[in-house]
Amino acid sequence: MKLKTHKALSKRIKITKNGKILKRRAGQDHFNSRSSGKITRKKRRDVTLDPAHLPAIKQLIPRI
Repeated sequence: MKLKTHKALSKRIKITKNGKILKRRAGQDHFNSRSSGKITRKKRRDVTLDPAHLPAIKQLIPRI
């Protein structure tokens, strides 16, 4: 049986050449004027997920 890719997850994460999992930081849509500049700058960066999540992600995205 051919495994299907979980499209919602594949749109939200990026897997680098070395196998790191990157995702965008949450909460960047609106209500950003009330947060401090430090928090706003942090939200622009991507976050590296813990390698412990890799087995679950491999199950949802079989092409890894």
